[in-house]
Amino acid sequence: MKILETHIPIIQAPMAGGVTTPELVAAVSNTGAIGSFGFAYSNAEKINTDLSKARKLTSNSINANFFIFSEVDAPSNKDYKIATDLLEGLPLYAPISSQYLPSPFFPALEDQLEPIWQHKPKFLTFHLGLPSGHILQKAQSLGIHVGVTATCLEEAKAIQELGADFIVAQGIEAGGHRGTFSVEGEGDSKLSTFQLLKVLKDESMLPIICAGGIMTGSDIVAYLNSGAAAVQMGTSFLCCHEAGTTPIHKKYILEKRHRETVYTQGFSGRWAQSIRNEFTSLMEGKPVLSFPLQNTLTSALRKLAVQSENGEYQSLWAGRGFGKARALPAAELISELISEMNDS
Repeated sequence: MKILETHIPIIQAPMAGGVTTPELVAAVSNTGAIGSFGFAYSNAEKINTDLSKARKLTSNSINANFFIFSEVDAPSNKDYKIATDLLEGLPLYAPISSQYLPSPFFPALEDQLEPIWQHKPKFLTFHLGLPSGHILQKAQSLGIHVGVTATCLEEAKAIQELGADFIVAQGIEAGGHRGTFSVEGEGDSKLSTFQLLKVLKDESMLPIICAGGIMTGSDIVAYLNSGAAAVQMGTSFLCCHEAGTTPIHKKYILEKRHRETVYTQGFSGRWAQSIRNEFTSLMEGKPVLSFPLQNTLTSALRKLAVQSENGEYQSLWAGRGFGKARALPAAELISELISEMNDS
């Protein structure tokens, strides 16, 4: 893909919640790969600060990623009580304020993008839906390349019709939030990354970045040989020294390799893939508030879990194949991946 302008066809995936520190993003970009920020819940001040820090550490290309939040109504008193009672009845107790859902329920994208127009990162990507045509045109007018996540052919066609520069094809193996345009995931074909690539490359004219379950250099070569322009890897970077992943999250990835991953709505209200823990098991099939209200509601529990180093109640986002993750500086990880690519 020419717009990458790099000999290393690797994008470190954007991961929200503090994982993608300026140090991680810069370390990745300094190798010639693409480092990414996950700015889903960040305010403009935080975005500006992180971009400024990263720019002091690297002059290479970086990516900034944002969620496309769907409008959501405040929950009824009944639904709120059901959701709070469930959480307050868990073994790890974190009291929830009756005023815990301040409006607005998510950051305004236009405000979040103001620092982007100032800093002009090389890439701007969106997850969970399409940005407006106005945003796309403004980004492209500033020389910023725009990509959007697709989980199926219909979403890919919409991305191409919008006029985006590339597609991030997210397979079912990917960790974190499923990138479906639909909040509830209706019609999700749940294709593997390889299956999705095969479908999209026959129908789309845009470059395709593959994401989901890609952990080794041989994995990368397999996707490139099958038509991908590049790969996007998130779980692989969670245990990098520069990552802001919590210590217990890193520990579970490295020491709980026997555990399976599971899709859950319990943490945020949207389907997301995590290492199975006590919380995901207890919340299976239970009613939750709409996204991102459930995410706000569970924040006290998740903070308490971090403070008490309790991995059973943290959102341990990870993709399938997380057992192959490595605890290395980002530059060393990329060096190993390149070596594996050359040996494949």
